[in-house]
Amino acid sequence: MNVEAKVSECYAKGAKERQEALCCPVDYDTNLLKMLPQEIIERDYGCGDPSRYVQEGDTVLDLGSGGGKICYMAAQLVGDKGQVIGVDMTDEMLALARRHQNEMAEKLGGDRVSFRKGYIQDLALNVEAMENYLAANPMSPDADSSRLNEWKEQQRHERPLVESDSVDLVVSNCVLNLVAESDRTQMISEIFRVLRPGGRVAISDIVSDEIVPQHLQEDDELWSGCISGAFQELQFAQSFLDAGFVLVSYDKWDDQPWQVVEGIEFRSVTLMALKPSPESCLDIGQAVIYKGPYSEVRDDENNIYRRGVRIAVCESTYKSITEGPLKDDFIGIDPESPKPAVKFCAAPGTTRPASETKGGEHSSSSSSSCC
Repeated sequence: MNVEAKVSECYAKGAKERQEALCCPVDYDTNLLKMLPQEIIERDYGCGDPSRYVQEGDTVLDLGSGGGKICYMAAQLVGDKGQVIGVDMTDEMLALARRHQNEMAEKLGGDRVSFRKGYIQDLALNVEAMENYLAANPMSPDADSSRLNEWKEQQRHERPLVESDSVDLVVSNCVLNLVAESDRTQMISEIFRVLRPGGRVAISDIVSDEIVPQHLQEDDELWSGCISGAFQELQFAQSFLDAGFVLVSYDKWDDQPWQVVEGIEFRSVTLMALKPSPESCLDIGQAVIYKGPYSEVRDDENNIYRRGVRIAVCESTYKSITEGPLKDDFIGIDPESPKPAVKFCAAPGTTRPASETKGGEHSSSSSSSCC
């Protein structure tokens, strides 16, 4: 089965007429839908709402953006200083999204959304540019492809579709499972590449409770229907850890499966992750306290946090904890006067004496004043 061709064929039909078999019920923010054209709302096929993770000022990349629903929702949240990029490989879906681009720019008060043709497993390759190149330099079926491959490599390097370290948030809505198994390691590496250090991931997709057997994987209809290509639930999280992401977590997990096929449960989830900073971890005297309820927890970098204990952390770890998906579980403590920054070399779980942070500010997302 040619996965790309089958998927593109299926979603080309979905761009022209609503395909109920591709729909998974989602509770979207109705306030964000009010501005959208009805045909974009009707011809959207997703299993979650990653737009809820968008912050003001973000540069957002939507993988498999389809008719542009999530892009136009996100555009309302990023504000004047943000931008949204949609990448899709299907001409009909791109045409649907672009058809309303001017109208949406007027409603938004600025053109902050762009749609680009590409493969989400190769975010450096501009497919429209490649098609233009081939139109100007036609190749016979038996021609040597080395010239085209050289052009692709040059294009990836000099004019990438999405530049490295340029995106704050990567979102996707039920699309990663549509990519061939052989391309998935590269796909997640590409997500890592385009994110800025500290950049976030919010991926809504379908996972299975068991590995999907080969005979189901070879069913092209089930593949296009987000079944046969589903990640196994542990495999999904592990693939992001293997690519170098940290703070990988499931934020949304549907109670009931979307479908059950041959006893295998397929359900919608939303996975979150963070690209760590490559910079040296500097110590300026900060600490965090894990609130509980567990006696201790350990993160992906083997840092240990014991309940109720002031744990010394470096500046980048402090930021990822107090601003990331774990912020509700921790109290952050800034020293009254930050000490001169030095390389952080404390062992995991090292405590920070209270004397070092007296007079400092304690921050907690659930804190409230008693006065």
